[in-house]
Amino acid sequence: MIIKNNQSLKAYNTFGIDVNAKLFMSWNSVQDVVDFTANSELNSHNRLILGGGSNMLLTKDFDGLVIKNSILGREIVSEDETEVHVKIGGGEVWHEVVIWSIDQGWNGMENMSLIPGCVGAAPIQNIGAYGKELKDIFVSLEAVNVETGELQVFDLEECAFGYRESIFKNVYKDQFVIVSLTIRLTKKGCFNTSYGSISAELEKAGVKELSAKAISDAVITIRQSKLPDPNKLGNSGSFFKNPIIPEALYEEVQFEHPGLPAYPAQEGFMKVPAGWLIDQAGWKGKRVGKCGVHTKQALVLVNYGGATGQEIFQLSERIIADVIQKYGIELEREVNVF
Repeated sequence: MIIKNNQSLKAYNTFGIDVNAKLFMSWNSVQDVVDFTANSELNSHNRLILGGGSNMLLTKDFDGLVIKNSILGREIVSEDETEVHVKIGGGEVWHEVVIWSIDQGWNGMENMSLIPGCVGAAPIQNIGAYGKELKDIFVSLEAVNVETGELQVFDLEECAFGYRESIFKNVYKDQFVIVSLTIRLTKKGCFNTSYGSISAELEKAGVKELSAKAISDAVITIRQSKLPDPNKLGNSGSFFKNPIIPEALYEEVQFEHPGLPAYPAQEGFMKVPAGWLIDQAGWKGKRVGKCGVHTKQALVLVNYGGATGQEIFQLSERIIADVIQKYGIELEREVNVF
């Protein structure tokens, strides 16, 4: 294991925040993780495990050990005439796996095209987009307990998936390293085009016959039209969750703001688009110093160059306070703040 000292993390987070890690290393295999757990000196440090660095905001230097999950691998576990189960290494890039699965003729990941980050981070917040979530194709995952070195298998029920939630984000936070994910993909089309503007984009593209590739292409086009490329403009994608509020509160707010959109969530609750709230509160496209809210998507906070994580965090605090004042709805950050 190669340990680096005072490693810049600018290239390892999509906001491009220039902070340092006291120590830095990579895991390239499950054995690397197990060996780490047996090393009492290394395992005693405060640690931060990185995938693609796309769902985090670094607000200061990390006084501990930062570890990059670089475990690769794509393996067919089982297959029949209708579906295939595929095991994927935690360090694989999510979007690359999506495109690979489509090239194999498999369906199920297409709506989640172009989501940034790596496979190992996907279950932590049950990633999703355009009407599909990871839990919809999830079979199981393997994770190493960082205290004991034990490799454990978690099924769907044990992961306790919710809206951008899982047991790894709360109860087991920082206790496990997800080293592989097994998903279920189909060989026959069962497509979801009802969410967002997918149908309109397909029609615009002149698509006559639905396919995973056509839907993926549509999703990519939509996302690229709204979301900035982090290689050109630092961001972490959606910074805030869409709030889920009681129906009574929704009706109260809608009475004062008739244009407020919402979608049914669990019984008795409605999901309100955070982007609409931020936009209507006047933040869309607003720049504060070296950071701001993206001009095309109010859910996205951006680093125009040289912004600190603390400056972006303070911007998010102002947005949260403003939305509470105007609508009585509290926004929750989707990104992890360190």
